[in-house]
Amino acid sequence: MVKTSFPATRMRRCRSSAWMRNMVAEHRLHPSDLIWPLFIAEGQGEEQPIATLPGVSRFSVDRLAEQARQARDLGIPCIALFPNTPPNLRSERAEEALNPDNLICRAIKTIKDSVPDVGVLTDVALDPYTADGHDGITDAQGRVLNDETKTILVEQALVQAGAGADIVAPSDMMDGRVAAIRDGLEREGHCDVAIMAYAAKYASAFYGPFRDAVGSRGLLKGDKRGYQMDPANGSEALREVALDIAEGADMVMVKPGLPYLDIVARVAAEYRVPTFAYQVSGEYAMIEAAAAAGAGERDALVLETLLSFKRAGARGVLTYHAPLAARLING
Repeated sequence: MVKTSFPATRMRRCRSSAWMRNMVAEHRLHPSDLIWPLFIAEGQGEEQPIATLPGVSRFSVDRLAEQARQARDLGIPCIALFPNTPPNLRSERAEEALNPDNLICRAIKTIKDSVPDVGVLTDVALDPYTADGHDGITDAQGRVLNDETKTILVEQALVQAGAGADIVAPSDMMDGRVAAIRDGLEREGHCDVAIMAYAAKYASAFYGPFRDAVGSRGLLKGDKRGYQMDPANGSEALREVALDIAEGADMVMVKPGLPYLDIVARVAAEYRVPTFAYQVSGEYAMIEAAAAAGAGERDALVLETLLSFKRAGARGVLTYHAPLAARLING
């Protein structure tokens, strides 16, 4: 331990002015750290506000180009797409997930045709397409079938890659799906499509507003604890991440974000691979509720929480606050 004596060592010296604080700051936020999740709906000219996510809307495909241009102009490098599949297209075997003209594929093509320099990340999971809201195919007892689901996930990823997705992000938590998707992409010539694995996705209470946004609220029979991770477990997350890296993941993600900063830090330190965090819908809604109640100042809350992800070791963050944060950072 270094011995110091007051007043020779005054820690406040490096906090004494804004320029000094900026000069010695250990971590910085930049718009390139952000990925902006967008919800898609059928229709024309649609912007559908989501009540439980104030300030967030679903957009019809024809409105996505303007959102992508906004991202580009703000310096946000990537958009993540999530569809609100109409109820009549949901089914037990999620056939709509494999439709090359489905909502997500049309959205990918629209963005890549209009703003090709903005990256597109797509969710690989069946919950937007199944009648029961599960991430996979279920049997008569309601159990999600791992290997049968995995086969469909590969085809889903190939459909999305064929539409122009830059990154496919399996969020289903089926065992072995990263290797299967990587093999499928290589086999079909999509060698440059990256995989960002939802490697440590917890069975969290923070997903409620997201389920409203994609239309799956009330559909779920049972829960997802049979395949998503137990919030009590930390070391298990490291095993999950190690498996996904070994199977060919280019990047890994921890979800949710703030309640699992310890997991973000452990993963980033242990594996030295690009590690991302998802600041999920419930986290966003809490910040908005606090600001609306006068319990905190929105801009400061947004920037402080995002900076905490960087301090924990995250390379970037998926956040619904991305446009606001980018504007604040850009000044």
